[in-house]
Parts: sequence; C-alpha cells; structure tokens
Amino acid sequence: MAVYVDDMKAPYRGMLMCHMVGDTDEEVHAMAARIGIARRWYQGDHYDISLGKRALAVQYGAREITMRQLGCMVANKRVTGSLGDPETAVALRRTLRAEMRAARTAGDGTAAT
Repeated sequence: MAVYVDDMKAPYRGMLMCHMVGDTDEEVHAMAARIGIARRWYQGDHYDISLGKRALAVQYGAREITMRQLGCMVANKRVTGSLGDPETAVALRRTLRAEMRAARTAGDGTAAT
C-alpha cells in the first residue's frame, strides 16, 4: 500500500500545486491529516496539495511519480479497481485502451475475420 505525489506544478493562488493519491482512501486521508491538509479538500479520488506539503508527504513516505503515471494509474483504477504500479501504469493503460477499442470494433461488426 502506498501514497503517491505527482510532479505537476499548477499555479493556484500564488502557490504551485500537485496531486496526492493513495492505494486506499484511508491511506491518502491519513497522509493528508499528517501533513496538515483538511479532509474537506479531498476531491473524490485525490487531494491537490502545495509543493511544500508535497515535500512533507515525501518525507513521510509518499512515492514520487510523474503526472503521466498518475493519470494512467487513476484511469486504470476505473477499469481494474486498483491504482496498480506506477512503473507499469502507462503500458497497462495502452493495453486497456487497445482492448476497449477492439471490443468496440467487434461490437460494431467491423472486426476483421
């Protein structure tokens, strides 16, 4: 189980922000509490946190990942029910998208036989 922070640097009210997600809601909420982020800032599947809070999260054990990895992990979770591993998230996303395209094509009756 893990908490992840991405490398996004989006400006917001004079701060730079990134995302924080967890394998479970309990983990990400526990990390948010530990670094001083109120639960009301939870956005259903992630927190937006300042880079200062990101540094604290990393200090307390959050794993640093890329924004692309995080995006793929969240998208994969919608299909598989799990964030999965950041090292394989992009490749898994490509595979899942190809499978969905193939299923749609087969459903249209346009698949090659």
